[in-house]
Amino acid sequence: MNTMFFSPLNYDEPLFRPPAEANSLIFQVTIGCSWNNCAFCEMYTMKKFRVRDLDDLKKEIKETSGYFPDTRKFFIADGNAMVLPAQKLMVVIKCIDENFSKIQRISAYALPKDILSKSDKELQSLQKAGLKLLYIGIETGDDDLLKAVNKRETYNSTLEGINKAHEAGIDTSLMIINGLGGSKYSMKHAENSAKIINLIQPKYLSLLTLILPRGLDHYKRRFKGEFVPLDLKGLLEEVKVFIFKTELKNTIFRTDHISNYLVLKGILSRDKLKILDQIDKALDKCTNIPFDYSRNSL
Repeated sequence: MNTMFFSPLNYDEPLFRPPAEANSLIFQVTIGCSWNNCAFCEMYTMKKFRVRDLDDLKKEIKETSGYFPDTRKFFIADGNAMVLPAQKLMVVIKCIDENFSKIQRISAYALPKDILSKSDKELQSLQKAGLKLLYIGIETGDDDLLKAVNKRETYNSTLEGINKAHEAGIDTSLMIINGLGGSKYSMKHAENSAKIINLIQPKYLSLLTLILPRGLDHYKRRFKGEFVPLDLKGLLEEVKVFIFKTELKNTIFRTDHISNYLVLKGILSRDKLKILDQIDKALDKCTNIPFDYSRNSL
């Protein structure tokens, strides 16, 4: 006998979430990304950004609690729900809290400028209500490269926004993109990314490798400048410089995304030497091997 399963959740696909949120319940508070113009990102190009009706969302949260009453972790989608005013975010967070008695953590994607748009008091209130973790793709710490990929952030806005979240007690999980600027920007990208990460000291840090699902020519057209892709050796050398330049205390580090060639895991700085040794061994085995940037799907 087949048992029909019903859930009130009706996602606007495609739906993206960080790997660490695999067991979280996801509510789409916004659809798409409010910026949606980064040269490297194709995640939300098929969507027009909009904000969900709060009454519909509250109804969805209440109905869903009857199907998943033991849920402890929640992820607020889509691309940057933090663009919403603090008051609207608070309505959503309080609704989740009122309907799920075992709640432990609410998390979301965010842009640094969205954090900066909120007052210290607003961020503290959101944290106290349950917003404990923000996933932030800073991509690079190099201002020239940020302009080239049309990120609409700067070194300073990134640093100020993330530190403001930390001061409010909100943890962050940061992402850097290996190979983002090609050979021209590689060393600047590695060194300046390490520099900003050292000042931020995030709880979590991930390196992803540039993915070009629409091909190299498409990325070159969107990239503001000259882009010459790195081969596999160049990508690994960039990672090595980045790790070597980091001065972190207890940051949990991962390169276990589908885009990555080499999986690295550890706590920096405890495992820094071990990670550098792993990179050296991988470099010893690779020659000038081209890297297929379009081999991976989103």
